[in-house]
Amino acid sequence: MSTLLGDTIGERWIDSVKNSSFSQDYLIIDTLGPRLSPIRALTGSIVLSRQIKKLSPEQNVATLLPTSAGAMLCNMAILLLGKTLVNLNYTASTESIKSSIEQADIKTIYTSSRFLQRLEARGIDTSWLEESAQVIILEKVRESTSFFQQFLTLLRCKLYSAKKLKKHYLTKVHTEAPAVILFSSGSEDDPKGILLSHRNILTNIDQFKVLLKARPEDVMLANLPLFHALGLTVTEFMPLTEGVAIVCHADPTDALATAHAIKKYNVSIMFGTSTFYRLYIRNPKITKELLEPLRLVIAGAEKLQTEVREEFFTKFDKYIYEGYGATETAPVASVNMPDETDNDGNIIINHKPNSVGMPIPDTEIMIVDPDTLERLPTGESGMILIHGGQVMQGYLNNPEKTKQALPKIDGKTWYVSGDKGYLDEDGFLFIQDRYSRFAKIGGEMIALGRVEAAIHKVIGEIELEVVAVNIPNPKKGETIIVLANLSLDQKELRDKLLDNGLTSLSLPSAYFHVDEIPKLGSGKTDFGTAKNHALRIAEIGSKYSKK
Repeated sequence: MSTLLGDTIGERWIDSVKNSSFSQDYLIIDTLGPRLSPIRALTGSIVLSRQIKKLSPEQNVATLLPTSAGAMLCNMAILLLGKTLVNLNYTASTESIKSSIEQADIKTIYTSSRFLQRLEARGIDTSWLEESAQVIILEKVRESTSFFQQFLTLLRCKLYSAKKLKKHYLTKVHTEAPAVILFSSGSEDDPKGILLSHRNILTNIDQFKVLLKARPEDVMLANLPLFHALGLTVTEFMPLTEGVAIVCHADPTDALATAHAIKKYNVSIMFGTSTFYRLYIRNPKITKELLEPLRLVIAGAEKLQTEVREEFFTKFDKYIYEGYGATETAPVASVNMPDETDNDGNIIINHKPNSVGMPIPDTEIMIVDPDTLERLPTGESGMILIHGGQVMQGYLNNPEKTKQALPKIDGKTWYVSGDKGYLDEDGFLFIQDRYSRFAKIGGEMIALGRVEAAIHKVIGEIELEVVAVNIPNPKKGETIIVLANLSLDQKELRDKLLDNGLTSLSLPSAYFHVDEIPKLGSGKTDFGTAKNHALRIAEIGSKYSKK
């Protein structure tokens, strides 16, 4: 699918509001705030854009906001001005946020006083923000906007054509201009700034909407953080530019309140992570009736645990369809979807359990040797490469890493994912693990994800969360340590794990009970922090054993 020259997210936003038939009486509902019709949402973003234009002459403009109506309007206001949006990860460490601000040359951060108070209540220090950039409070910006300005803009949004609105309120930029800078999760390494153009994001929307087949009555849940590609592209930009109603809830870990919102507002499409879906299963107050409106439930961002998919189906009678991608692919690259029936009554298979689906339209996935980048045969495991219009422009201020991540093969630019997997004979993609998540023990490469999956399988507890990490070992080269939120008996597990296909080399050398597994704001396991925990625990244990 081709994106028109000059086609931008801001243009699509205006066209969607003015030219689309819309069956809902609202476009955005905030469970903690306003309910906005399409026209009022567009009006709000335009009014805010005029204020931002005065306050922020620079190109890159940042926000520090939860998933909310205000955050979405602020995002769209920044893009209407032709500026580059940077949504800061408020769950990251102070050092990571400071690094993001410095890398993106941020001069201004838009935030909310109520949100800053909530962060402070959770023990997160934000007092240093004003030392790094000018901090502008959105509540004060709204107060400084006169009623006359708001009313006049609302009137124009109602009466003007899409063409006239663009002429008055849209700054034209090229479709290849950077729309957003998203910083990688930092789950395994320092965060990197990822440049996504308007074309990258709009291409991904066009690719995915063909599969989603949104209906006029559909309502989409938006509770994933907007500093994450899945939350930003799939649960903000796609519904806003396609005229799909959104229900915002700021906290994805607040499963009970989210479930009540699903029931209250008839939410039919939900995106989440394996970690977040586990919360719905574990909460006895969340009943099947609360999630009854859902027709499509999709998981991404991290591997969907088998027991989560099975228990979610058992409790709610809803199947979770797993997808795959990366921030560098804006993010969707492949996805499972419900099976269909063609005109002749034949079933079209669109999903396979344990796979992450088939490549989305106009996307190629190639499996190659990680060292030579030579294509491998169907069914053989190797490095996953992705080609398509959604592949990023590159890493911010880092041409060397960009060159490594985006090699040209046969005249096409591919993204080197860092993931190991294979394509089956039907074109479905299966992920085995990240190449960085392998332990080398006795000359054998051990997939840490496989160790985790085996433990989940033999324990069979939905409450259980584990992370396996590799740490140095003077005798074996490396050894595997497991952190778990439940107490595990190493002797008891040994035979069960061997019976489930693990080799003796794959067996963890120690299990440590922790209160909780480290998580990133997106819900993914924070492997970097987990590894540091394991190293500290192992070091303490080693010192203790020598006494």
